[in-house]
Amino acid sequence: MYKAWTWVGAFGDGLMLCAASARVGPARAAWWAVWDGARLHERTFRRSGPVLATPERVHVDGVLDLVVEPGVPWAVRTGATWTRKRPARVHGTALGRAVDLPGLVDESAGRHARVVSWWWSAGAGVLTDGRTVTWNLVDGLHDGTAGTSTQPTSPAGTSTQPTSPAGTSTQPTSSAGTSERSVWIDGLPRHVAPQPFHGLDGVGELRFRAVATRTRKENLLWIASDYEQPFGEFTGSLPLAGELRSGWGVMERHRARW
Repeated sequence: MYKAWTWVGAFGDGLMLCAASARVGPARAAWWAVWDGARLHERTFRRSGPVLATPERVHVDGVLDLVVEPGVPWAVRTGATWTRKRPARVHGTALGRAVDLPGLVDESAGRHARVVSWWWSAGAGVLTDGRTVTWNLVDGLHDGTAGTSTQPTSPAGTSTQPTSPAGTSTQPTSSAGTSERSVWIDGLPRHVAPQPFHGLDGVGELRFRAVATRTRKENLLWIASDYEQPFGEFTGSLPLAGELRSGWGVMERHRARW
């Protein structure tokens, strides 16, 4: 069954957010969440209409009005699935507050395995030497364990010009690797080796302190999903990048039958 999603996140001290739209076969879903430094505001819909989440724009009436400026992409194709991750700068408003934060755009699509589970971490920050850093680390999905192509093609494999999950044409991907694991240092991507996840407490040499957690468990007969996605603060170091001065982002545990 064909699946596709676009997820946009923005991360900072005192304000973090995400918005996404997804499809699994004929089913649609969308969600948004904002951590305002004190509490988590969120909502999930079993349809995509209330949430506009694209690589360039996020809008939810009365909640989010954001312009997204994606950076240099990192994309891989694994069998019949495809993903592209991009660092981003996110500007606008969230719950009436001004937003000017680093973030990440995740576009994924294809015919994933019927049952799949993964660990994921995405975040952004500043290294001790002053360089900016964004990261995308994963275990269990597009992780290079089997059948990963270095060609940044669309899920249908019809062109080396990638097509986003929403079906709109995009610029050619300028970087690709054997997995989606990637670190951007001052905006330039590098592929990184596998990193062990320590549950939701960190990954590799990164340690994580959750400040708010999105969690949802659903069983809709032919579709089931069980996930936790906490927002929080990262300390420690990143492969190829070095020690963090500051870092914010998400961890995720997800198991899906779809």
